[in-house]
Amino acid sequence: MGQGMAQRAYLGTRKGLFQFDVDAAGAWQLALVQFAGDPVSMLLYDGRDGTLYAALNLGHFGAKLHRRDGGASAWQEVAVPAYPAKPEDSTDTVDWTLQQIWSLAAGGADQPGVLWAGTLPGGLFRSSDRGDSWQLVESLWHVPQRAQWFGGGYDVPGIHSICVDPRDSNKVLVGVSCGGVWQTVDGGASWALSATGMRADYMPPELDENEAVQDPHRIVRSAGTPDALWCQHHNGIWRSHDAGWHWQEVTTAPLSHFGFAVAVHPRDGDTAWFVPAQADVLRIPIDGALAVTRTRDGGKTFEVLRAGLPQQHCYDLVYRHGLALADDGRSLLMASTTGGAWYSGDEGEHWQSISAHLPPVYAVCFATP
Repeated sequence: MGQGMAQRAYLGTRKGLFQFDVDAAGAWQLALVQFAGDPVSMLLYDGRDGTLYAALNLGHFGAKLHRRDGGASAWQEVAVPAYPAKPEDSTDTVDWTLQQIWSLAAGGADQPGVLWAGTLPGGLFRSSDRGDSWQLVESLWHVPQRAQWFGGGYDVPGIHSICVDPRDSNKVLVGVSCGGVWQTVDGGASWALSATGMRADYMPPELDENEAVQDPHRIVRSAGTPDALWCQHHNGIWRSHDAGWHWQEVTTAPLSHFGFAVAVHPRDGDTAWFVPAQADVLRIPIDGALAVTRTRDGGKTFEVLRAGLPQQHCYDLVYRHGLALADDGRSLLMASTTGGAWYSGDEGEHWQSISAHLPPVYAVCFATP
């Protein structure tokens, strides 16, 4: 294990939260299981203060959110986002009830305590007190285009990606399946569509460029070069050079343009990783062989990375939040729907299995011990 490499990781699964640590010999070991038996739908490690957040989806008992302070061992249940009552005269066909916390993001460095939560059925929420209370961002909830949103992966729309601009905390970008890409430059007071250039082949030809019906599976921003964003879309790969206002399709990716996960280097916006899958009904690795693709030149060329990954009879699918890159820019963690988990300490060149028998994995993240 090289100096400065990641030392701790968390995996949120269908049957609990799994903590992996690096032992004295440099090997990843399962260290702790928490929330055993409960689906952990989303994780956030807040590097500002070391707090870990775990969102649970307990079915009949609803969504829950737990917080563990940095250095502590005990969890505290905190508030979950709550939708207002739907007006009696509303024509909205969506049930205004929280179904799941699908994404969590920390606010800017100048906003201690601020969190963002993306939910099913499509509402964005903001907390200013580390999750003790939440407020619906009504300016986005009430955009007229929300009437065009529809479910992608779930029966209702959902916000899965939240990208805060590290240069200006009032600038936030969110990705909606299926509802396009939206941005605010005033802290959420107003919102504008920013999916120009994307294409939805699942729509009739006259609607395929409609920004409000795009299905960006996942969007990530390079922290050190924040004008650079990458999107794994339902119909391909897109990147942006202007903070997400305009998108250019990348057509050079090998194996498949379909997938869910994407990661971008924290200091090099031209370097990104993807996990291709066979589109679009099968959703399994190409030819039963798991691979990661990487570009280092902004999408002009790609490499196919397979060393250490299963290459026969593999059916592992990596969900949107199943791929994580540590702040060191070298450590990658990937986990799948069939309970496989792999780590790479050299930017994806070589992978090692850290578990093959986990429950289906929904989300992964690195953390500081």
